[in-house]
Amino acid sequence: MTASAHLHTIRDYIRYAVSRFGAADLFFGHGSDNAWDEAVYLTLHTLNLPLDRLEPFLDARLLAHEREALLDIYQRRCQERLPAAYLTGEAWLGEHRFYVDERVIVPRSFIAELLGEQLAPWIEQPDEVVSALDLCTGSGCLAILAALAFPNAEVDAVDLSPDALAVAARNVADYGLDDRIRLIASDAFAKLAGQRYDLIISNPPYVNAESIAALPPEYLHEPDMALASGEDGLDFTRIILREAKRHLNPEGILVVEIGHNRAALEDAFPKLPFTWPDTAAGNEHVFLLHAADLPD
Repeated sequence: MTASAHLHTIRDYIRYAVSRFGAADLFFGHGSDNAWDEAVYLTLHTLNLPLDRLEPFLDARLLAHEREALLDIYQRRCQERLPAAYLTGEAWLGEHRFYVDERVIVPRSFIAELLGEQLAPWIEQPDEVVSALDLCTGSGCLAILAALAFPNAEVDAVDLSPDALAVAARNVADYGLDDRIRLIASDAFAKLAGQRYDLIISNPPYVNAESIAALPPEYLHEPDMALASGEDGLDFTRIILREAKRHLNPEGILVVEIGHNRAALEDAFPKLPFTWPDTAAGNEHVFLLHAADLPD
């Protein structure tokens, strides 16, 4: 007898999903960090229900095609080990939704939190930020959040991957920001000669070789070029630190996410006065530098 013969309500299906996810030993880290939250999200999304209103629907009985759709998405999550974002075609940073697929990394940057606060207190006058660069833009999410945070800014969004830029173009269009965000195919700063910005942000590849070798299957669906960055995870960050000053205005700032590499970064650049803003995960994942502090 099939599972659907015993499952009738949304409550039943969420319980079943949590059990399946636990038995499959899934990894969570692309929007949720546990089986319950992921089961709730996939269930509500699949049923076209509000993602923030579970309680009123828990004991609702499901139609045959709804039960089939839920069992299918649970099965795909377990068998294919696809991150939930690739199954639903969307990822969220706070209240902001972005289209994603396997051409881009699933957005999960702590820089989004800082942009939500307009990078206070390091930027005192957000209206005076008129130019910004998002390096390694991927889906374009941080470029979009920067444009929303700094309404007078023109934003350049750079990525080496044409596939990623195609996804970014869709998101930029969804937010109606085509007139303020310019998508540029470039290997780091290569196509930006002469360009200077009030703000540079980047969530570059930063996973070291040891961690790449141990990644759970879910991460293997993401583009390798968006994750791997050499033996110590700092290859791309070194490029940023070497070249950023020539692309910043004199009062500009640089904000970069580096994962769990704070100790390695400070060992590699002991003379740089890094600032480590607090985020939901602590103060070890994102650094900030002023243009005057960067090497020439």
